Amino acid sequence: MVEPRRQCFSLSAVDLRKKAVGGIVYVTVISGNKLSRSSLKGSPSRRQPSSGVDGLREHSDDKDLQTFVEVELGELTRRTNVRPGSSPQWDSTFNMILHDNTGVVRFHLFEHTPGRMMCDYLASCEIKMRYNTDDSTTFWAIGPDSSVIARHSEFCGKAVEMVLPFEGVNIGELAVKLVIKEWQFSDGSLSFNNLRVSSQSSLNGSSNFLPRTGRRIIVTVMEGKDLITKDKSGKCNPYVKLQYGKVLQKTKTAHSFNPVWNQRFEFDEIGDGEYLKIKCYSEEVFGDDSIGSAHISLEGLVEGSPRDVWIPLEKVNSGELRIQIEAVRIDDYEGSRGSSYSGNGWIELVLIEARDLVAADLRGTSDPYVRVQYGNLKRRTKVMYKTLNPKWHQTLEFPDNGNPLELHVKDHNAVLPTSSIGDCVVEYQRLPPNQMADKWIPLQGVKRGEIHIQVTRKVPELEKKPSVDPDTSLTKAHQISSQMKQMMIKLQSLIDDGILEGISTPLSELEALQDMQEEYMVQLETEQMLLLNKIKELGQEMLNSSPSPSRNSFGS
Repeated sequence: MVEPRRQCFSLSAVDLRKKAVGGIVYVTVISGNKLSRSSLKGSPSRRQPSSGVDGLREHSDDKDLQTFVEVELGELTRRTNVRPGSSPQWDSTFNMILHDNTGVVRFHLFEHTPGRMMCDYLASCEIKMRYNTDDSTTFWAIGPDSSVIARHSEFCGKAVEMVLPFEGVNIGELAVKLVIKEWQFSDGSLSFNNLRVSSQSSLNGSSNFLPRTGRRIIVTVMEGKDLITKDKSGKCNPYVKLQYGKVLQKTKTAHSFNPVWNQRFEFDEIGDGEYLKIKCYSEEVFGDDSIGSAHISLEGLVEGSPRDVWIPLEKVNSGELRIQIEAVRIDDYEGSRGSSYSGNGWIELVLIEARDLVAADLRGTSDPYVRVQYGNLKRRTKVMYKTLNPKWHQTLEFPDNGNPLELHVKDHNAVLPTSSIGDCVVEYQRLPPNQMADKWIPLQGVKRGEIHIQVTRKVPELEKKPSVDPDTSLTKAHQISSQMKQMMIKLQSLIDDGILEGISTPLSELEALQDMQEEYMVQLETEQMLLLNKIKELGQEMLNSSPSPSRNSFGS
């Protein structure tokens, strides 16, 4: 039986299979075989030698041939040592990162000639790999006579060895080994060593991790190894910059090719596929040198499942960083720190100084000041003229309501619009009450520059912040208003007289008075909020201490 007027609707198919979003693969370049200058020279797909010399020198004896292999996966490259002969043994293993469920590993053979700065390219070959839904991995490459070489790894950790002919030549082979150490999935689970380690799953097949909003990402930069530097002195002074969204953090500077930082940083989770960007620099006297970069997908992080990985640096031939990453729910995180802070206090921000700012003027200097944005509130510091290393030493206060605290460093100009010379975000939300954080924050959107600040979340106790005396408040308000009126009259007089070169000084004074007025209003609003909270607490105490009606009637 079918009910009348019942309609049938078709539903689109939903793929409930887990999606691999990245993996870790170990690539071992084992050896070469039948390498010959004359045969490799004849490769039709051969690149031009990087040295610009026409062709390679042909020798009947290839015993003096010295070669190395460059391994390429995306923007990540690694290089073996140089080995002699037509059948060199390299046995070099590299840790490589895959940012998708497929990838191509390319192998480039180069000849190294002692005494020459450049190396000659000889030939290439490649292996493609793909994740399968049964947690296995397929590898394939072009074999001899355009045949196909395919290998199948049933689980993570199983090694696959392949002998690859070089492309476009009739002789020459490369033996390699690949091992998928783990696959990472979009729900946060991992697959390695024939095991699937995942978070607890709900009935609909997805993991039960919380939405991305309302979580914190804790990143600990542990250590590095095999870092390189361009410094001719042979010294390395590395530090690491982390960028997640608009927030930029920086480690201290170490003094080793194998540094240990063990520094912890916190970010509010953004989601939407945002990557954690990592850049490693070596601090030098005449400008810092980039010694590698990397990016990490934070998709699928699960609370209680921290990751500890070695990340190879891209765009360099050596170097890895050990990074620990953990996602925590903000409520749990606050509880673990023992913070019962309700947030009904104020934020004290001290803008101390800045250093190494970019020059906004033609004379090579700037007139910097800081515009602070906190929710709908806007505040600013005084202008420091003709300097790239200003010192403000100004204290600003805001009601603590959890808004982002943004700093915009600008170059003051009396006639033309002001120009930006960097901005940053101050992370203060997780600070314990009354604990001051002192930090240098790198400026974003510019090539250089840092700002030195101190930030404190003040405890909302009325006795710890002196109240504003009513009489003093009224007098101060009248004084500010009177000064602003006088300055407006002076400014109008200069404009009427056409003395434009004298406008900048009264304009700056007027802006300072306006900032003073805004600061005073914020202070009054904070005092009002604290007073209301105190009255509310006293009222609650009175209700709790008063006897209940039922007790009175029982006692009578």
